[in-house]
Amino acid sequence: MQTPRTGGDRMERRREPAINLPPVVIAALGVLFAIFLLQEFLLDYRTNVTVWQEFGFVPARYVHSLADQNFGWLWSPITYSLLHGGWAHIVFNSIWLAIFGAPVARRIGAVRFLLLWVLSAAASAFFFAATDWGAATVLIGASGVVSAYMGSACRFVFSGGRFLPQAHLGPRLSIAAVFADRTARAFVLLWLVGNLLIAAGVSFIGVSAGEIAWQAHVGGFLFGFLVFPLFDVSNPRERVF
Repeated sequence: MQTPRTGGDRMERRREPAINLPPVVIAALGVLFAIFLLQEFLLDYRTNVTVWQEFGFVPARYVHSLADQNFGWLWSPITYSLLHGGWAHIVFNSIWLAIFGAPVARRIGAVRFLLLWVLSAAASAFFFAATDWGAATVLIGASGVVSAYMGSACRFVFSGGRFLPQAHLGPRLSIAAVFADRTARAFVLLWLVGNLLIAAGVSFIGVSAGEIAWQAHVGGFLFGFLVFPLFDVSNPRERVF
């Protein structure tokens, strides 16, 4: 005779969500794709060029009197990070944002995550401007911000030469400790070498090196890597979103 099973004998299964990303990362991806799809399907090319010029970052703005311009010089160091020039551009940025933005968001929370977005966008833009001062080039894309999240993640996702399953709970490493860790050191060096190759004119995945703003990548990565302790929480815990 089979013994009746009561509710107390049952093991409840925890259902994992189909998309296991923090809401702030999902929201960021939603905003990026909403803007891109609006430009892709509702705006003509001429209007898109105007949007890129008004909301993209242009170093040439800052060699002229700001009083003689509209306010593009004020908002463009941030708004450029919300624009993308094609499907490959937004898809690759979104993939890396999901991979590295998620542990950063889980560790520091939504408010600090967004503040880091704003500040790293500006830092990436002006690092780009410093290496190409006065150029009429239009910078667009979230890759500088994504690079900042990569740099930030390097300070805590690696431990004992492995990528932590719960990466946001890893101890924050000093700069010296990052380079003492084989996995962290290899990641940082490979990332920097890749961008130096782009700077030297090497193309990847069929994209011309001249189309990639490696300066913004490097500026964002350095910003995230160096200033992350200012955003970090003292005792990282499992966050419920």
